Amino acid sequence: MKALLTTSVGSFPKPEYLSRARTKSSRGDLSKEALRELEEKATAEWIQFQEDIGIDILVDGEQYRGDMATYFAENIEGTEISGLVRSYGNRYYKKPIITDELRLRGPISVDWFKFAQAHTDRPVKGMITGPYTMMDWSFDEYYGSRADACLAFAKLLHEEARALEAAGAKVVQVDEPALSTRFDELPLLVKAVGIVTKGLQANTVLHTCYGNYNDIFAYFNKLPVDQLDLEMSNSGLDLLDRFKREPLKKEIAFGVIDVHSHVIEPEALIRERIEKALTIFSPTQLFIDPDCGLKTRSLEEAQAKLRNMVAATRAVRTAHGWT
Repeated sequence: MKALLTTSVGSFPKPEYLSRARTKSSRGDLSKEALRELEEKATAEWIQFQEDIGIDILVDGEQYRGDMATYFAENIEGTEISGLVRSYGNRYYKKPIITDELRLRGPISVDWFKFAQAHTDRPVKGMITGPYTMMDWSFDEYYGSRADACLAFAKLLHEEARALEAAGAKVVQVDEPALSTRFDELPLLVKAVGIVTKGLQANTVLHTCYGNYNDIFAYFNKLPVDQLDLEMSNSGLDLLDRFKREPLKKEIAFGVIDVHSHVIEPEALIRERIEKALTIFSPTQLFIDPDCGLKTRSLEEAQAKLRNMVAATRAVRTAHGWT
């Protein structure tokens, strides 16, 4: 039985050699070819690490991306990129600006998906920044309507999702960290994500970062995907009681490690969280992963957290006879 499959959300920390190279490249002191070589090296290392510890569904680690929205906008016609905008604390990103009708030049992430998948026999996720987040995190100087801009992104990202599936992706994840930004726009998000996932045969996943889940809970079963990927540990598993009352009719990727903390969760604590999840969800419905991307952690922290996550999951499988 395929019980408690392990995976990850998307981003991993970049090794120091790649961080230095990206800084040099931004100054014009390193060629695109040389940077690409190091991005491939880091991606291959993360694929190998995931295989070594036994993760079931892999991610490429997004070693070639800076900000998740900017990366996609840079590859879409009709956009420009702003100067640095403060995100939170001392973190900044370059915000996309919609200046004209959005048009897709060609596949955006397919090349990197193929590179990652060629390094493993295990499935690698195709990962797309969702249309609502692309709209919400961009300045709009063309459409004049949040809905029009969102749906324009959705049409393009549907083509990206189809291209990933055609390239062999068995899992396509749509990242919507802005999902809980404006509750009045949840119907728009549902419509836009439905455009992206329409007709796909791949297993579709929607990941969202932690927000006021209770306020958006009524929309969980309306989201047009096969699986929801939720931050659960950051909120102290506080949604479990509500899931008991109002069952989720989808698969769930259940975050068991807090990506906002430097603490390396011990295996025993992760096992406890998985066992609590199993009181609500079936073992084939339940996927085990971190709360969110791990790029804000150090390389050593991220790897230690993932090792303990996989070890705890294996221990639970063994205890239930699911090995």
